[in-house]
Order: sequence, then C-alpha cells, then structure tokens
Amino acid sequence: MVGIFGKSFKNEKTNYLRSKKSELKKLVKEKKYDSVLKVGLEILEKNPHDLDVLFVLGGLHYMKRKFLKAISFFDKVLEISEFDPEVLLLKANSHYKLGQYKKSLICCEKIKEIDPKNKGVSILLAKIPKNSVN
Repeated sequence: MVGIFGKSFKNEKTNYLRSKKSELKKLVKEKKYDSVLKVGLEILEKNPHDLDVLFVLGGLHYMKRKFLKAISFFDKVLEISEFDPEVLLLKANSHYKLGQYKKSLICCEKIKEIDPKNKGVSILLAKIPKNSVN
C-alpha cells in the first residue's frame, strides 16, 4: 500500500515541479525577474538540487549586481556539477566584481583545466591586476 501512495505523491510532486519550471521559463522570457525569484525559490523548496533553477537564480542575482548572493547559488551548482565552465566563469566574474581577485584566479585555473581555450577566461585574466593577493 505504501508504494501506491508513495507513487501518487511522487507524481503530484513531479507534475507540480514541471508546472513551476514551465512558469519559470515563461517569466524569464518575459523578463519578470522578481517573479522569477519567487517561483525559483518555491521550486527549490521542493527540489533543492535543481541545477537549472540554481543557475537561473544565480544568474539573476549576477545581473542585479548582487554578487555575493550569486556566488552562493553558483557554489550550490558546483557542489553537484563541479566542472561546469559556464558557472565557474560567472563565479569568477562575480569574485572579480567584488575585488576578490585571488578567488577569481582560482576559478579561472579550474576553467583552464576543463576548457583551455575558453575565451571568457582569457578576457577576465587580462582584467585582473597583476600581483593581486586578496
């Protein structure tokens, strides 16, 4: 009996998440970013490891220049998908914008290991002051 009820609950949760993710995509396209944040957080309450939603919310905070908040979302993505060059580059740029050049360089080194020809890294490395220690 438990299996029957568990399956029904799982299907409801799956349908709910699918519906919310569809709503999230629509809101992103419409550039309704406050609503994106609200719906994204609702999804994460039910599924805290949803890479797509974590990435979207991190990117949203990055666009709003809330770099510390963006980094927290990027870190969650990287806990699950450690070698994502796109997320690493956004994290590197966030650290750069905060003046945290050493942390930015660490991200850049990881990206270069994964994708040695990554243009974004080259551009960022050219902007980071030489001999930066912080």
